[in-house]
Amino acid sequence: MGTVIFDMDGVMFDTEKIFVKAYDYAGKKMGIKKAGYMAMKTLGMNIDVAKKIWLQEFGEKFKAEELEGYTLDFFTQYYLENEIPVKKGLYNLLNYLKQNNYKIAVASSSPKKVVDDYLNNTNITQFFNVIVGGDMLEKSKPEPDIYLLACKLLKEKPNNCFAIEDSKNGLISAYRAGCKTIMVPDMWQCDSETEKILTAKLNNLDEVINFLENTK
Repeated sequence: MGTVIFDMDGVMFDTEKIFVKAYDYAGKKMGIKKAGYMAMKTLGMNIDVAKKIWLQEFGEKFKAEELEGYTLDFFTQYYLENEIPVKKGLYNLLNYLKQNNYKIAVASSSPKKVVDDYLNNTNITQFFNVIVGGDMLEKSKPEPDIYLLACKLLKEKPNNCFAIEDSKNGLISAYRAGCKTIMVPDMWQCDSETEKILTAKLNNLDEVINFLENTK
């Protein structure tokens, strides 16, 4: 029996592009300019660490409560009109993992409640043995803590676990924890430095099935 740990945004759901739109909206409302590019600057980080990056970028003009409020307004309206965009191959991969008795977890920098809401709204909560959100730890990706906690809750050694990630911070986090890293790129394209820590680089989640079949 194997173990697979998923990042959420950009891996399971095509939500990183929505964050760009949300930050553009919030930036304009806050009077600091369209700030969609901050999605790339904070990719893979939890909220507390991301706030520090925003503060460095905008200084006193940045108010965390305003960002949270306007971002929430945007997402609330967006999801009244749109479904959560599920990544190609997610349902196939989850069914494959369940049928082959894999342990499955989520290790997302998003708050636990947000993760739970996304999983519930896409009817996939039942697939996961463990769900870890970024607000369950003090340290954010790229520190290894979130993957170490997921492995501990799964009662698995990290070197027995595959971690599926799309961001540099996420991949470094999983690698530092001792997990085997699978990159499925989204907005960020891998650099030569990060290539060195990858176990595999695949185009989509469907390809993960073939990869796991070949590693049995």
